Parts: sequence; C-alpha cells; structure tokens
Amino acid sequence: MTADFAAQRINMVESQVRTADVTDLAVQDAMRAAPREALAPAGKGYLAYADAEIEYAPGRWMLKPRDIAKLLQAVGPKPGDRALAISAPYAAQVLGLIGLAVTAVDAADDPPPGALFDVIVCEGAVTSAPDAWRRALATGGRLGVVERDGPVGRAMLYLRGAETVGRIALFDSTPPLLAGFEPVRTFAL
Repeated sequence: MTADFAAQRINMVESQVRTADVTDLAVQDAMRAAPREALAPAGKGYLAYADAEIEYAPGRWMLKPRDIAKLLQAVGPKPGDRALAISAPYAAQVLGLIGLAVTAVDAADDPPPGALFDVIVCEGAVTSAPDAWRRALATGGRLGVVERDGPVGRAMLYLRGAETVGRIALFDSTPPLLAGFEPVRTFAL
C-alpha cells in the first residue's frame, strides 16, 4: 500500500496550519503543493506530515508544519521577493512556490557576500540570530527564526528599518538546536 501524500498535505494544512490562525492563502496553497515527504530521510516519508520536527540530516531539522506556517506568515512573503532559506529546505520549497527567488544555504554558511534579502527564514533553533543574518536583510526585510537557550524557544521576527533592526516575539516553539548553534556554557562560582 502506498501513501497518499497529496491527501496528507491537505490534511496537514486543514488540521495543523489553518487551526493555528495561519490565514495567508499563499502560504496555505504552497504548503498543500510542496512535497515535504521528499525531504524526509529515506523510508521516513510517512513522518513528513506529523505534528513533529523531522531531522532531515544530522543536526538539521524541518520545523513542525504549524511552526513553519506561522513563521512564513509572519515574514509576509510576496512574489518577487528575494529570500534566503538557512537550513530550511521545506521553507525554500514553499517560498519558491509562492514566487520568491530563493537562495538556500546551510546554517554553517554565511549569507552570500553583498547580497541583501527581503525574507530570511531558518528552520531549527539557534541561541540568537547571528549578526551576519541581520546584516543580510534589505531595508524592509524580514527574518524569521526560533531563538532558544532553554527548554522553550521563541519564534522571532526581525525587521530591518532604514537605520536599525528591531525584533518582535511571535510564539513559543521547541525545535532542536541546529548543530553548531548550541549555547556556550561557562563555569562560574
């Protein structure tokens, strides 16, 4: 018996995305079309539409469908925007289907030198959004990332103004930390 991934995608949007107040129709439509199962490890496609983070490579995770949908809605993707997907293969698929020009990099990589982006998204958690990511935002650009240094993280939206970058806390999220972005623990008396 083969899995009906198209039906699972529809069910995921109806039961995990729309019920989490994700009302952006472009995000919903793209998530109904993006084959999340293609990014799951071999033989694990059946996990792609579960309400769980999926480790697609060692130390690299796709966010829960609810969390990535809320993060994508927060960054407000628009066709023609330039997007940077950092360790975010599923977000890259969804953004591409919406009509953004997407550059995908691993979290260990710096953004392409001199490039500025309207949208930056990272799947997985980091302790704090690196300065290089914030510098890669064009004026009016939006960065969506989960910051976590304890048991619960917060999805954050960074907004680039003409002079500064501000941030807004969005929602709680608990994805694993990306490999290489673990908090540095120090000993103190």
